[in-house]
Amino acid sequence: MRTIKFSKGDKYKGNLILVNGLWPLQNDEKPPCVPILDQFPSVLLHIKASACLRQILKTIDAADSIVPVSGYRPLAEQEEIYRDSLTENGTEFTEKFVAKPGCSEHQSGLAIDLGEKADYIDFICPDFPNKGICAEFRKLASKYGFIQRYTGEKETVTRIACEPWHFRYVGYPHSEVMENLGLCLEEYIEYLKAFPAGAKALKLRCGARQIQISYANEAVSEMQVSDNAIVEVSGNNIDGCIVTVWE
Repeated sequence: MRTIKFSKGDKYKGNLILVNGLWPLQNDEKPPCVPILDQFPSVLLHIKASACLRQILKTIDAADSIVPVSGYRPLAEQEEIYRDSLTENGTEFTEKFVAKPGCSEHQSGLAIDLGEKADYIDFICPDFPNKGICAEFRKLASKYGFIQRYTGEKETVTRIACEPWHFRYVGYPHSEVMENLGLCLEEYIEYLKAFPAGAKALKLRCGARQIQISYANEAVSEMQVSDNAIVEVSGNNIDGCIVTVWE
C-alpha cells in the first residue's frame, strides 16, 4: 500500500472544481493551456481537455464543421467581456449568459464554447443545435470527459440559463456518471459526499479495471491506496477533494 497526502491548496485545483457565482475561482495560477486546433491558435484549453476534445472532433470528422469559439480566458479578458456585454446587451441578458469576473469556468481553462461553422458566429451565444454534427458531438462528449454544463432543466440549480454551446471538462468517468444519473456539477459534488474516503467508495467497472471514487473532506490529510493503482485527485473548490482510484 502507499499513502496519498492532501495539502490545503488541493481543494482549489483539478478537473472537478466548481466555479460559479457562489464559489469563485481561488487558484490564481495560469492553467497549462494549448490551442485546440491549429486553425484557431488563440482558442486555448487545458492540455488534458484539449487532447480529449481533439479526439472527439477527429472521431466524428468535425474539425471543419464545429468551431471552437471561446476557451481559456484570463481575468482581464473576462472583465472586459462582462463590461462590454452590460453596455451592449443590458443587465438582464448579461446576468443570464455572462459570468462575473472570477466566477467564470473559462478562467479555469476547463470550459469551451463551441459553434456550428457559419459565416457569422455569435461570440456570446454561438449556435450549437441538437441535430446533425452537433448532436453527434453530444453523444460522444461524456465518453471523453465532457458535459454540457448548463441545461434548461438545471437552471434553478446552476443559476445560469441554458447554454447548448458551453461544455465543461470534468474528466472520465465523472462525465459518464453525471450523464447517467442526470446530475449537474453542483449536484454531483454533493452526491459524492455520500462516499467518504476510507469508508465507502462509489465503485464502477471500466473494462478490466475497477474504479473507486470517494470524497475526502478538509479533515482528511491522507489516504491509503494499492501500490499499482492510478490515482487522480481533484478539489471541489469548496470543502475537500474527490479521489478517483483506478485499480
